[in-house]
Amino acid sequence: MAGLEAFPARYGNVVFVLVAYCFLNFWMAFMVGKARKKYNVPYPTLYAVESENKEAKLFNCVQRGHQNSLELMPVFFMLMMLGGIRHPCPSVVLGSIYIVTRYFYFTGYSTGDPQKRLTIGKYGLLPLIGLMGCTISFGISLHLGTSASSTCYFSSIRGK
Repeated sequence: MAGLEAFPARYGNVVFVLVAYCFLNFWMAFMVGKARKKYNVPYPTLYAVESENKEAKLFNCVQRGHQNSLELMPVFFMLMMLGGIRHPCPSVVLGSIYIVTRYFYFTGYSTGDPQKRLTIGKYGLLPLIGLMGCTISFGISLHLGTSASSTCYFSSIRGK
């Protein structure tokens, strides 16, 4: 297919990780909707006010867990898409780890105790730093005019 040769052989896996994050985001949005009903927080209210709702903190924790994930989503997507061009396999591994940490960040936050978001969620910064490294490497290769794609460390498993 025309244009696909510009992407490395394993770039499709990068796309699958991005789609997996979309499903996680949809699930988090669904959980916020359930929390709206449970804690009686109508639309378009973004955050509940404690003086008006005794369970405001519980709702706000669910909402904040999702909101934080939305705030970081453009950064994650950009790092995955660009870093994955030069380093598709490391980007897939790092992106998958990031998604797992986001899940635990959200579920921990949703308990109503904000500290529980950090149990596993605090490690989410590490894969982002790794993805920054992949993206920087891609930028350097573009700057130097070297080959944009690199071989996949795992390519021997299923062929190149």
